[in-house]
Amino acid sequence: MTGRVLVNGPAAWNTLVRLPALPGNASQTLFAESYDDGLGGTSAGKAVTLAALGADVTLRTVLGDDAFGTSVRSALSGVRLDVVPASDGRTERHVNLMADDGGRLSVYLELPTPAPAPAPSFEGFDVAVLDLAELSRPLLASARAAGVPVWCDVHDDDGRADYPRDFVAAADVLLVSAARLADRRAYLSDAVARGCRLAVCTDGAAGALALDGDGWITVGTAPASVVDTNGAGDAFLAGLLTGVLDGLPVTAALARAAAVGALAVGTRALGAPHATLGEVDRLAAQVDVRRV
Repeated sequence: MTGRVLVNGPAAWNTLVRLPALPGNASQTLFAESYDDGLGGTSAGKAVTLAALGADVTLRTVLGDDAFGTSVRSALSGVRLDVVPASDGRTERHVNLMADDGGRLSVYLELPTPAPAPAPSFEGFDVAVLDLAELSRPLLASARAAGVPVWCDVHDDDGRADYPRDFVAAADVLLVSAARLADRRAYLSDAVARGCRLAVCTDGAAGALALDGDGWITVGTAPASVVDTNGAGDAFLAGLLTGVLDGLPVTAALARAAAVGALAVGTRALGAPHATLGEVDRLAAQVDVRRV
């Protein structure tokens, strides 16, 4: 694999609580099926998966000098880090309630403010994955000015919320979830019409829909035994990106993305840190991807 990747955005230390279903809007007592602490953050999920697949990846993220920051650094031991200190010394933390049907409710315990830090140089990087975070916002223009392709994952954007708009506008490659989209075809068409090279909408077990300059692409799923959906979208993007870096046709890169996503839902770990290219490509051969 050729090319260096900068991933910029959140890494956290999370508590994951697994429940049969998410709580409703009423006072109640719930019993967890299980719970554990571990690595969290969308950028961390992408970075560990990219590293597992052999990418040369640097993660730029905000960390505190507390015990949780130490835990995050340990969990990211296989990833090159560019750490921006948290101004209050506290590392980002969440409690995530995970339901059996894949639903998730995230509660932020700590959301650190980055201390003043120099902007990263894009020299030597071939792709910048700029995740939804204030740490990424000033890099959207500077990456494009440096001629580095920008990849953005806007998660469950509904097409109307203010926060993701700059990310959507800047993306050369855009990933979005179908969770809150009223019309995914209109959303993807608008992105490509404004200059996005490839726009992809993921829809869990229903697969994905993509659009590039040559038209629509439907993406099926790879065989999977679902254990935990946490980080599946991050893994999908990592698989797609490694396919592009390897020079695969877009349809083959999307098949690889679906395969990595399938590996991610089969583990309680964030993303797919256990993935290997051999296993991924065997699964990708079973994914139905077609231009329509």
